[in-house]
Amino acid sequence: MSEHAPHPSSQATWQPGLGALGEAFVTFLNPVPLTQPHWIAHSPAAAAWLGLDEAWLAQDDALKLFSGNALPEGARPWASVYSGHQFGVWAGQLGDGRALTLGALPAADGTLQEIQLKGSGLTPYSRMGDGRAVLRSSIREFIASEAMQALRIPTTRALCLTGSRDPVYREQVETAAVVTRFAPSFVRFGHFEHFASRQHDIPLRTLADYVIEQFYPHCRQAANPYAALLQTVAEGTADLIAQWQAIGFCHGVMNTDNMSMLALTIDYGPYQFLDAYDPGHICNHSDERGRYAYDQQPDVAYWNLYALGQALLPLIGEVADAKAAVDVYPARLAESMASCWAAKLGLLDPATATGLLQPLLKQLSVNQADFTLFWRRLSLAVAAGKADFDGVRALLMRGDALDPWLADYLRALDEHALPDTGAAMLRANPAVVPRNYLCQNAIATAEKGDFAEIHRLLEACTTPFDTRWDEHPYAGLPPDWAAGICVSCSS
Repeated sequence: MSEHAPHPSSQATWQPGLGALGEAFVTFLNPVPLTQPHWIAHSPAAAAWLGLDEAWLAQDDALKLFSGNALPEGARPWASVYSGHQFGVWAGQLGDGRALTLGALPAADGTLQEIQLKGSGLTPYSRMGDGRAVLRSSIREFIASEAMQALRIPTTRALCLTGSRDPVYREQVETAAVVTRFAPSFVRFGHFEHFASRQHDIPLRTLADYVIEQFYPHCRQAANPYAALLQTVAEGTADLIAQWQAIGFCHGVMNTDNMSMLALTIDYGPYQFLDAYDPGHICNHSDERGRYAYDQQPDVAYWNLYALGQALLPLIGEVADAKAAVDVYPARLAESMASCWAAKLGLLDPATATGLLQPLLKQLSVNQADFTLFWRRLSLAVAAGKADFDGVRALLMRGDALDPWLADYLRALDEHALPDTGAAMLRANPAVVPRNYLCQNAIATAEKGDFAEIHRLLEACTTPFDTRWDEHPYAGLPPDWAAGICVSCSS
């Protein structure tokens, strides 16, 4: 590609990120340009975090850069190789099959953020794929990435979304899109599995040293730095999964190649935020055995950490040390879960919150209560003075079934309430999350060339705790047709 885009910031230079490790880890290549690309949307919050000027983002140079049609000066794009377990089965070599990383830029806090184009064309790791992303899945990832950031859940971010009339063949012919996403690193469990599976101990160590030096420098001081790395990742993963469960987020495809070494939510495909509370809910139509059901996510993450531990074993040395590092996960998960639920209930004492939780979740499940709405209405009732829980009861098929629990809860509030309880609960329980049907509405209009609903939904999902949404349709019960939405790995 001969055309180059001017750098978006005259103060910064593109850094290589993981690409600095060389061709054992990445393949250097250019993106495949889109035909007549056009803007779809961008995230003002993400742009501000990266220090990108809004006026520059409206220019043709930015459009070309983020569609893969031009390169910034000094950038050397790359796709990385990794392997992994998919649905519990070893899948062998995988890699960035439809994503290229342009390099890294400094964010507002000075941290380097790798800038990646998803949907940028064929790479050596595309296998049987075409390297493209469709508009439908790109809208879902764009919205979810920024929504999770606003929900204060660790995630990769999404800067912008561009599209083209180029055809992309899935179950039907769709149009192409590119999501520009960013994170400090996209290194996955699968990166380590790749080199371990080939008994390539030197690059395995190089990669581990890179992750430690860049992101976990405290591990270098440990007696066994690689065991410390594994333990740190296990602790971060436990915290992340606790937040997923508390917000009702289902990832849908928790393969080891979709697990971040930085404990970020990564690769938004067939995800879903729970509507009616069903602990066994399966959001991915491709998940025929329910491996990644909502209530299985904590155990799957533990399994994945053992796969990572196995990959790091040549560096750690002793099986007992690797096992000890991974086995911090259950206790850390329980601690994090208790803290999350306590915040949602407006309680200071995690133990009290944990005692209230199981009978509550049983009632929500039996009565098919909407998960997000229940927590929001509970927060609104407490904020209003604990006098009226009729709106909460109305979410259950048998509202009076909740009364014994409500009595216990009110007693707990009297003894263990957070200061300014209602306001605290409203900061913990969102009014709006990117439900499947909301995303589908935005997709349906976008496929007709109207992107306004993407912008409206993005605004709501990036201010999810704002009380102005409580009377908005976005914060209402999903329509009946929402239950029929089918989302698969191709989504």
